[in-house]
Amino acid sequence: MRSPRAALKADLKSGGCDLASLLAEPPAYLASAKVAELLAALPGYGPVKAARLLERCPVSAAKTVAGLTVGQRQALIEALGE
Repeated sequence: MRSPRAALKADLKSGGCDLASLLAEPPAYLASAKVAELLAALPGYGPVKAARLLERCPVSAAKTVAGLTVGQRQALIEALGE
């Protein structure tokens, strides 16, 4: 689990991957990953900006990708598209 997630975070940080598309159809190894950690791996995002986005989309910082409801997932995808 760790290797694919680490590679994904590096890919997110370099801008080679889109988190919105990953949230729409997450791969199996991403199911237990914390959404806040994935957001913090995005370029221009850190822990504070990720926390603000989660607060705006009513998502708990402890929420995993598999634990997102359909509404929360959609809100995050729309917020990332802005």
